[in-house]
Amino acid sequence: MSTTYSVYLPNYSVGSDCYNEIPAVTARYGKKVVLIGGKTALSKAQDAILEAVKGHLDVTGVLWYGGNATYENVDKLMNTKEVQDADMVFAVGGGRAVDCCKTMADKMGKPVFTFPTIASNCAACTAICVMYKLDGSLAGYYYPQHCAEHTFINTKIIAEAPEKLLWAGIGDALSKECEVLIATEGKKLLNTPLLGRAISGACTSPLFEYGKQALEDCRNNVVSEAIQEVALDIIMSTGIVSNLTTTENDYYYNSSLGHCFYNAYTGLACAERHMHGEVVSFGVIVLLTCDKQFELRDKMAKFNKELGLPVTLAEIEVDEAGLEKILDRAPAILEWKKVPYEMTREKFKQAILDADAYGKTL
Repeated sequence: MSTTYSVYLPNYSVGSDCYNEIPAVTARYGKKVVLIGGKTALSKAQDAILEAVKGHLDVTGVLWYGGNATYENVDKLMNTKEVQDADMVFAVGGGRAVDCCKTMADKMGKPVFTFPTIASNCAACTAICVMYKLDGSLAGYYYPQHCAEHTFINTKIIAEAPEKLLWAGIGDALSKECEVLIATEGKKLLNTPLLGRAISGACTSPLFEYGKQALEDCRNNVVSEAIQEVALDIIMSTGIVSNLTTTENDYYYNSSLGHCFYNAYTGLACAERHMHGEVVSFGVIVLLTCDKQFELRDKMAKFNKELGLPVTLAEIEVDEAGLEKILDRAPAILEWKKVPYEMTREKFKQAILDADAYGKTL
């Protein structure tokens, strides 16, 4: 590990009126901004953002990011005049839109501010970007120099988003603590990853406490304490842990077999019909089964069942052939080795089958 390194921790504003903070937060970064995001996300947030920056920032354009976090879309955006003329980038939307913008902004040396319109993952504040190939399969990770300058979490927009997106976000966030604890087990941790592991302890309990209520409030489009607590857990708590436990070259303790299962799953045709956090939530059950943490596995699986998250392979459309494809892909994935013991195809397969068998009993 290098003796000199930098850690960038996220800053954020949260609340139904948090866009009012944009002028003060961005004042030091220039006068021209480009808004980039998903089509639905922009339709929900664009007017409020433009109203907040009126008289403070000049908007060079409002652009669709391209539909997926691919290097092809990054290149297209880099070549647009609206982006080239901007001093800063506002990334609006979900994880793929934000990761595409983060990658682009890093390559161009422009500051990026994130505006998550859904609480489905922690991409808005992490210093890692999950990139995909044109066929939808995983291309790998891109590591920007640092995370977004600031994240604006508008709880009104999140409460009005489809409940399914928050549901998937809960599934994804459920992985953070157990994956980090397993990935760091037996490792000598210096200050930064040690801090990340400690903070991971704040990622699970709020989901159990507020998750069910947050989904109900989201279903009814109600801004509430539960919505805010779950959104902060999904977006910020897990994101801060990611920034402390992830480096490009020195160490990677951010995830383990739960995300290994998901990343291998992206090679299946059915992957486009299921959300990241949805599949990860089943991967967590696999991970805990493999690690023989059966008490926690049972608790997680029952919580999944209560929320409608998957507890069986059939719920994510994995048949025998699909399972073999997952097993073929898994050993080449970074997270395959993020366990304190040797992984084998047979061990992973048995854990998946045992997790599925337990799920069928619920």
